[in-house]
Amino acid sequence: MTADRTTRPLDRLGLLLAWHGRITDAWIRRAFSTAGLTPRHAMTLMHLGVAPMSQQSLIDKLDVDPSVLVTILNDLEGEDLVHRRRDPADRRRHIVEITPDGSATLSTLDTALTKVESELFADLSQDERTTLRDLLNRTAAHSGDYEC
Repeated sequence: MTADRTTRPLDRLGLLLAWHGRITDAWIRRAFSTAGLTPRHAMTLMHLGVAPMSQQSLIDKLDVDPSVLVTILNDLEGEDLVHRRRDPADRRRHIVEITPDGSATLSTLDTALTKVESELFADLSQDERTTLRDLLNRTAAHSGDYEC
């Protein structure tokens, strides 16, 4: 089977998604920087903003090596954005929770992300945004299965 040579690059759904992903990534990174965070630091704070969790749960959610998480938490703890404590039910586990300063930083980040998303998706209705989110979540469910 031969490729249609009249197909423009951005007519290819994967390339279109990658192109917009690159642009979106740049905007999101700027939003993270307004709060003084790297992407990994921001994602960690965002997870902890929902509820305290164990270091193992963070490793699973962020899909990082334990040593990488320790570095992230050391950075965040050094800025007084998170606090680690032993789990009273299991002294081998650490529970990580966001501090008041971390919550304030997360609020700044949330404001910046809301602004970015408002600009990125200005031409989409709320229903269209919901549909896009659902479609991307369905697509992402199979992303680990791809082989070249």
